[in-house]
Amino acid sequence: MTGLSIAFTGLKKQYSNLRTEILDATDEVLRSGQLMNGNYTVEFEHWLAKKNHSKYAITCHSGTQALEVLASYYKQHMPVPPRVLIPSMTYCATANAFIRAGWLVHLIDTDYHGMIDLKKISDDLSVQATVVVGLYGAAIKKQLYWSSDIVIEDGAQHWLSDNCHRLGNATAISFDPMKNLNCYGNGGAVVTDDINLAEFVRSWRNNGKPANREVGTNSRMSEIDCAQLMVKTKHIDAWQLRRGEIAKYWMNRLKNTGVRTLIDEGNFSSHCYHKFVIDLNNRDLLQRNLALRNIETKVHYVEPLHELPLYADLPGPDILSAASALSRRVLSLPLYPELSDLEVEFIIDQVLDSI
Repeated sequence: MTGLSIAFTGLKKQYSNLRTEILDATDEVLRSGQLMNGNYTVEFEHWLAKKNHSKYAITCHSGTQALEVLASYYKQHMPVPPRVLIPSMTYCATANAFIRAGWLVHLIDTDYHGMIDLKKISDDLSVQATVVVGLYGAAIKKQLYWSSDIVIEDGAQHWLSDNCHRLGNATAISFDPMKNLNCYGNGGAVVTDDINLAEFVRSWRNNGKPANREVGTNSRMSEIDCAQLMVKTKHIDAWQLRRGEIAKYWMNRLKNTGVRTLIDEGNFSSHCYHKFVIDLNNRDLLQRNLALRNIETKVHYVEPLHELPLYADLPGPDILSAASALSRRVLSLPLYPELSDLEVEFIIDQVLDSI
């Protein structure tokens, strides 16, 4: 299969498939002159709230800023400093948002699927909030919602899991180009049933206006972003089905090979297949071999948070943690709905040939 080259993302293919619709929506916004806070923003927020079975969805500039506004809101009326529990196997933005807002972050180890290990949460661990992360698109274990008074979902990877049912106080969502539902830059949202939080987010994203009771920032999504995302909402369910088909096929091919997937087979239907991640002894060798065959892969994440210098002094797991072990073994394969059957077959064939 000489000449076949597979990128880690399907952004170019997706745009090629939707180009006419995307350009038409963009042109409509530009011709209207309403570039912020227009009808498409209202429409997208309404769609997002309904999709998440929630009362409110408020867009903002990024998933990171969605976390930042939640950290700011829930810090009110808390002890000083408030303490938050965050899994060590996640992107640094999760911790950064709470550190910037003045929280004391306590990192917690993960289980072998990269999720918070419930057994590591001791009874004497006093935290006011827990941030749960559905790593790689896994649905959240419902037991985690009793781990503290306030539970926040960092839903950047998993918000489409479990039929978008939200169980925490609020969820932060990202629409950056790597996500299942993506825009062409930064984009995010807060989803909640709490009207007071919803009003706080609307004010915060607009520099505290109209009341100016709180210090806010400029954190709006543009009408163009929302219009383009509305185009993609018509396709997201079909894209999710295709992701699931690919993931299921690869999981079947990998059975009895010694390669473990990070998708829990028992909870396959609730996963949203954000990433297809495998766990194996010779991760670096496999990555090099796949690169030689023009298959791009990534590592999520090279180091867990507790191994990064910025967070080394935070309370949390040690170098022998499950998160540390995972970071040295996991490899993310390209997974997106635009992969052809031929490409799907080629990827898994090359993986099996290289292990």
